[in-house]
This record gives sequence, structure tokens and C-alpha cells, in this order.
Amino acid sequence: MNPITLITNLLFFQPLVNLLLVLYALLGRNFVLAIVALTVLIRLLLYPLMAKQQQAMKKMQELQPRLQELQKKYGKDREKLAQEQMKLYKEAGVNPLGGCLPLLIQFPILIAVYQAIIHVLALNPIMVIDLAKLLYRFNGFPALATLLPIQSQFLLWDLGRPERIFVPVGGILIPLPLMTLLVILTTWWSQKVMTPPSTDPQTRMTTQLMNLYMPLFFGWISYNLAVGLSIYFIVTNLISVVQFALVTRDWRGALARRLAPGRAPVTPSSSASSGPATPAPPARPRRKARSAK
Repeated sequence: MNPITLITNLLFFQPLVNLLLVLYALLGRNFVLAIVALTVLIRLLLYPLMAKQQQAMKKMQELQPRLQELQKKYGKDREKLAQEQMKLYKEAGVNPLGGCLPLLIQFPILIAVYQAIIHVLALNPIMVIDLAKLLYRFNGFPALATLLPIQSQFLLWDLGRPERIFVPVGGILIPLPLMTLLVILTTWWSQKVMTPPSTDPQTRMTTQLMNLYMPLFFGWISYNLAVGLSIYFIVTNLISVVQFALVTRDWRGALARRLAPGRAPVTPSSSASSGPATPAPPARPRRKARSAK
């Protein structure tokens, strides 16, 4: 086993396997609730990083008018434009790559969560043997091995296998990927809410493409991997929106701005540069109606 795999197993995979089994035992041996609880705990642990990421995105949004001015001024000189942009980022205390760290951390966690779900369900005898080697022993707590086998059936789905539900329509079996559709919908919604609007046409086009392809990408993953991972995706998307609302404290305004496709973001800098509001002219007094003679 190479060192990277060993470190990943010790830091992510093995702890998640044991935590998932403990949650399964505490929540009445309901594996869906165990996955939901595991997702909530992971998001709570990542909350400081996610809050910093969303605050950085908010600062980037506030800098959009000034970045647009630099684009107009130095649009033909790419080197000078890059220098002025980095100068502006430094003055504002913004790291344009600050949002990458949470994303990089989430990928090994995502892989570990998927592997944990598959191994805990122990779909074949080899996995049962491997699972027994991963379990911790807790004093005063029943042996985790006594929880096996795990009940993997949830309504129409087998949580350890890909979603394969078919509905007969006119003698033809049509796939009905309900969980996959929920993953696509919640991913699109969370990205639409959390992605800051941009005044730059190129950035706006890139954002629109990401908002289109990322839901489809996660939908493709969900359709081809275990249904348990789809539950993790759905809960993660919903919690991300709630965390965004807690960090920004502007839930309704943020949602309205992001769902308005052509509307430029309203920031403190742009509102200050526009100058004071012009007072409305005084209303003329109405003339008294003449009484009919």
C-alpha cells in the first residue's frame, strides 16, 4: 500500500467507517438516518473553511465594479491588467484562490464517504472480511461487528447499488432515476444561490456553464454509483444553502439577485459611487374644485 493511500485510509476512510456504524447503532439501525447524520457532522467540521470561502466570494462580488473599471482601462494590456488586479486584491485583503482549499479537501472526503458506505454494507464476503479489520473497539459500547449485516433496503432503493428503477410505458421499460434527478436539482439550486453574480461577460458565461455542467456531472456520478452516495449529495447541497444563508445573512436578497439572470450585483462600492439620491420635486397643491351654481 502506497503512503498516500495509507494516510487517506487512516485519516478519512477508517474513521468514517466506524463513525457510520456508531451512528447506525444510535439511530435505531436506520442506515439512511446514519448517512444523513454523517453528512451533517462532516459539514459542521468543514463549516469554518466553507464560511471563509463564502466570505471571500462576497468580497469578490463587492470588488466587481472596480474590476470592471480596470478591465475597461487596461483591457488591451493583459500584463498591466493582471498587475492592477493583484494590487486591488492585496489592498482589499482578498485571495482570488481562497475558495479552492475547501474544494480540494472535499474530494478525498467524498471518496472516503463512498468507500465507507460500500464497505459498511458489505456487499460480498470479501468486503465482510475487510470490514472486520477496520472496526475499532470501544469500551462500554457493543462490538460494531454485532451490527452486521446492515439493512441496505430503503423504500425502492438498495443503498449499496446504483439506482435502477424502471417503469413500464407502452410495453417499454423507461428508467426513472428519482434520486439522480434530486441530486441534479439540488446541485443546480445550491450553485445558483451561492455563486456570486458577475458584471464581466466572460466570467458570467463561465459561471453559467458551470451551473449547467456541474449538476449533470454529479447526476452522472449518482446514477452510476451507490444510492447512498446520492443521499450524501442531496443533504450536502441542502446544508450548503443553509450555511450560505447563515454566513451572508441576506437570504432573500442573495436569492433574488442570483435568480435574476441579467441583473448586475448591487454592492456597497457601486452604491456609494453613484452619489446621493436626487430629492423628488415638491408636490403641487391641488386646486379646490369650484362649486356648481
